Amino acid sequence: MFEAALGIALCLQGATMPRESVEFLNQLLATPSPSGFEQPVQRIIRKRMKPFADKITSDVHGNTIVALNPKGSPRVMLAGHADQIGFMVRYITDDGFIYFGSIGGIDATVVPGLTLVVHTAKGPVEGVVGRKAVHLMKPEERNSAKVDLNDLWLDIGAKDKKAAEKRVTVGDPITYKLGVTKMDGDLIASPGMDDKVGAFIVMEALRLIKASGRRCPCAVFAVSTVQEELGLRGARTSCFGIDPQVGIAVDVTHSADYPGVEKKIVGDLALRKGPVISIGPNINPALGELLMNVARRKKIPFQREGEPRATGTDANAIQITRAGVAAALVSVPNRYMHTPVEVVSVSDLEKAAKLLAETCLQITPKTDFIPK
Repeated sequence: MFEAALGIALCLQGATMPRESVEFLNQLLATPSPSGFEQPVQRIIRKRMKPFADKITSDVHGNTIVALNPKGSPRVMLAGHADQIGFMVRYITDDGFIYFGSIGGIDATVVPGLTLVVHTAKGPVEGVVGRKAVHLMKPEERNSAKVDLNDLWLDIGAKDKKAAEKRVTVGDPITYKLGVTKMDGDLIASPGMDDKVGAFIVMEALRLIKASGRRCPCAVFAVSTVQEELGLRGARTSCFGIDPQVGIAVDVTHSADYPGVEKKIVGDLALRKGPVISIGPNINPALGELLMNVARRKKIPFQREGEPRATGTDANAIQITRAGVAAALVSVPNRYMHTPVEVVSVSDLEKAAKLLAETCLQITPKTDFIPK
């Protein structure tokens, strides 16, 4: 239906991953994948992973499942969701302005004045988000911090409804304008880090296992899941189909290394300090300890995050599938989540992929995940 706007080269200071991996990450971030419309990204993943997989399948829900040693034991599922938050065309006025609804959890306060892209069957259509000018607002409107998406519209420059309908259709998905901004060192900013970086990491982990040449006793299923932002939907269906004994979700988590974030709530997490390993009731104790032990042995820096409740990630769905799965969550620190300028460290992505690969290589049929 729609394809990526490519051409942004990532030249990252200190990056050690192969050029092909860097370009893979770039393509994922430059390609639209709002929840329910993930297939452009899934096509990129399937193409990228062909040389490394024993089998690649897609299910009716749209999940992409990349298998290595599928007959091994136990079955290990690595899950990163490919979908990003976005919008959808809901209504076109007689004057040609477009009203839109949210796909996933949108922070409406960042939307006014942005350039958005409607992804149509004919190709991308850019527009700007309009709002009443501050000069024309009543005092109570001007002083209100609340922004309602229903009070915003997308202006694509159409002269009327007929002209707009030649270009866009009700139901077309919309995203922030996609692309990668290189920052200092290995930091990059882009919409959709949540959680295209997770999908990237699980695929990169499988590639690393294959490239290592080492025997991997377990079966590894790297899954690019769909519709996480709408309720962990792809993780539920793909996990039921794979029926793993072990499942590790990869997502982003809030970093606390920028102004206004309270560490007493978020924890002392920061970019460039390695992946985050969660501890809590959503995490199988033996699997969580295995991840930390592997990180220590392989000298992979990591951070700990206390999660006192079920996490809002694919790990939640994986843990309670069928008769239960030994679940864990590995996260990437992320600044400005659910905005058009999410920021991550590429070195954190590299280390997370290495951690997953090394952990899978340690899992054998004798590895016991029953809590003692």
